[in-house]
This record gives sequence, structure tokens and C-alpha cells, in this order.
Amino acid sequence: MGDIRIGTCSWTDKALVSSGWYPAGRRDAEGRLRHYASQFPVVEVDATYYGLPSTRNSLLWADRTPEDFRFDVKAFSLLTGHPTPPSAMPADLRPVLTRHRGRTEADPGLLDEVWARFGAALEPLRGAGRLGTVLFQFPPQLAPGRPAAAFLRRCRERAAGWPMAVEFRHPGWWREDHIAATTALLTELDAAAVAVDMVQTLPASVPPVAPVTSSQFAVVRFHGRNSAWGTGTKEERFRHSYTREELSEWIPRIRAMAEQAREVHVLFNNCCADASVRAAQSMRQLLAPPGRPATEAEDAHGAG
Repeated sequence: MGDIRIGTCSWTDKALVSSGWYPAGRRDAEGRLRHYASQFPVVEVDATYYGLPSTRNSLLWADRTPEDFRFDVKAFSLLTGHPTPPSAMPADLRPVLTRHRGRTEADPGLLDEVWARFGAALEPLRGAGRLGTVLFQFPPQLAPGRPAAAFLRRCRERAAGWPMAVEFRHPGWWREDHIAATTALLTELDAAAVAVDMVQTLPASVPPVAPVTSSQFAVVRFHGRNSAWGTGTKEERFRHSYTREELSEWIPRIRAMAEQAREVHVLFNNCCADASVRAAQSMRQLLAPPGRPATEAEDAHGAG
């Protein structure tokens, strides 16, 4: 049985910080991370999607967490084909992106440099054994087909040696007629498929399938089941308090994933107030061995 690690998709989200979840005296940058890491064994870093990570932050994160803690780091938007404003780039690279109107194919050297800086900034985490997966969340425009598969292969070549996880936002990748092909592609790339929980009543809804495509990692991300997905503010899109019944639907799937992967990361992205940490705590209790309630100490070493 693999190690099941449960956490949230941010420890710095403004709604969580203002919710009162962090105790007095632990609300500065260092205190928040140390407190979070005393409660959960894994966290996702989403800030790296909006701007390149820094070596300094990686060193600080490694220093402030236990040896068995894991950071799942979200890939920078430019690396996954998302529109990236010049303001998100390092100052010395902004003129190049502006000159080519955001089209990196017009200057391949720019993309090479961004990939290199992203990887170098994560080296302290990897060297300290804190790096979990690098999460490549691809945009809804990336529909299944040969061009998309070729793009994924190029990403994998650039990310050689990294623990890669892939989340698709186009639902076609996981519809019944394409599950086998998607599973085969990610298995070929040794990239962990990210299973998604979200509302299932919208055209953009990604089916909640959970194939295991890497023996090292499997990932589940809980986005909430709000029908405002894709519209409104971030809080409106992700506002959802999971019930125990909703979480229980995933227990057999998560346990099955843990039979095939060394680590399963279960991450909650319903980031409104403390909803994500409450859901993570509920999931920890549901996954605890029968007759033995989960404790914070147990959670620090996973639930599996």
C-alpha cells in the first residue's frame, strides 16, 4: 500500500489566512508554513503558476518543513501554453515577450530560458527531498489529438528527470472513448494522471476518472462542486464545503490508487475560508484504518 498524503492547494491563500485557522503567533510567513506542515504532510504551491519560483523561496520552504514533507509545485503558465502577461515574467525577459506579443514560438530562446530558470529554482527542494510532483495543468484549449500529444511529449523532454503530474482541463481527454489513449500516453511519458473532483453538470466538466499512469505518484485534486465553475470570481468558482458523503465516494478510488503508486497526493482546492483544511481533515478521518481514528501525528506520515 502506497503512502496517502492529504493536504490543500495552498497554505498562503488569503481566505485561509483570514479565516482564523492559523493560531496567534503563527501568522507570519515562517509561522504559517511551520504550522501547516505540523498538520499536513503535503501542500501544493500554486504561486509558481503566476510567476517563476525563486531559489531563495525553495531554500526557505525546505528549511521550514520536516524531512518527509512534500511540495507539489504548479508549472509556470508559459510552460503549459496558457496566456502569460509580461508582468508575470522576470523583468529582464519582459521586453522579449512584449515584442513578440506573448508568442514564445517567435523566440524559442525565451522559452528555453524560462524552462531553465524554473528548473533551477526547484533544485533546492529536490535536493532536500521535499519535491513531490511538478503539476502541469493544461488549458481547456488543449484538446486531445496529435498536436496535443506532440506538445505533451515536448514538455516531458524538457522536464526530463522531474516527477511530472498532468491535469487536463479539456474534458475530452477522460471521456469514455478516449480514456485508454490518454492513459497510454501518460504511461509512456511516466507522468502521473491527475484525477479531478468537480461539478459534473457543465460542458467543461472533467469526468472523475482515476487511472494510475506512474508507479511513483498519483494525484487527486478536489476543486469543489460549484456550478459557477468557469465564471465569476475565484471565490465563487471554488466555494464548496464537501460533505462526508461526497468525500466517501473517493475512498475506494484512492485506496485503489495507493495499491499501484508509491505516493498518492490528495489535495483540496476549495479555497474559501477554511473549507479546504476542513475537507482535508475529514478525508483523513475517512481514510484512517478501521477502529483507529486519524491523529495529526499520523497524518504527518501519510494515511496509507
